[in-house]
Amino acid sequence: MASGMARKITPIVVGNWKMNGTRRSATEVNRLIGGLKKMPHPVCNVMLCPPATLIGDFAKLSKRTRLQVGAQDCHVDTAGAHTGDVSTEMLHDAGARAVIVGHSERRRDHGESNADIHDKVQAAWRVSLTAIVCVGETRVERNAKRTLQIITRQLSASLPATMDGDVMIAYEPVWAIGAARTPTPVAIREVHEHIRKRLNLRFGLRQGDRIPILYGGSVTANNAGQMASIEQVNGVLVGGASLKYRDFLKIIYAFSAP
Repeated sequence: MASGMARKITPIVVGNWKMNGTRRSATEVNRLIGGLKKMPHPVCNVMLCPPATLIGDFAKLSKRTRLQVGAQDCHVDTAGAHTGDVSTEMLHDAGARAVIVGHSERRRDHGESNADIHDKVQAAWRVSLTAIVCVGETRVERNAKRTLQIITRQLSASLPATMDGDVMIAYEPVWAIGAARTPTPVAIREVHEHIRKRLNLRFGLRQGDRIPILYGGSVTANNAGQMASIEQVNGVLVGGASLKYRDFLKIIYAFSAP
């Protein structure tokens, strides 16, 4: 488990299924739940964020278990003429307890800005959903040594000025997502320490030190142990590896082992 301030925060492993899964995937979720029941060290929080079509089904399956269910995106309005969009009220009603906002794929595919993310965080807090705010630099920005500058800008513009709800920060270097490559442990620690400092400056030590900072970007069963050992890594946001319960359980165990 991570050392330092990370010990104050219960680790959390979040699976982002992206645009994958059907009702038949309930078999995989049931196997995951069964594996969680057998784990000897239940000190890690676990969440799955499936497509919106599966939130209700998975929330029923996971009721009274260690598994929580989240969503992958939301609209800022409570209701209205927004074909294809889903409000946080709808997500909460379906059983979601959190929502990912600002994922690089949303920023890229839908042109979402930091201001959009800011409004989505407030929409999540409106119904007591935890907002999982994603930040991260592109390969061009990293090569130009602008990583910390980009992260600072994203945090400053994406987070509301006052803490009116629960939030997690997920550092996902855009160039690492789905690319089978990750930054070095030293580089990850540098960014996470920078995020922690920015959170403490923004919200004060009492609130800033309680915000989980997750790493995302090609997290696998093979590298999860290394991720868990990095100071200031309070958990991970997992993509493809969360689709198979055996791989996901290995990642969960890496963050649950004493």
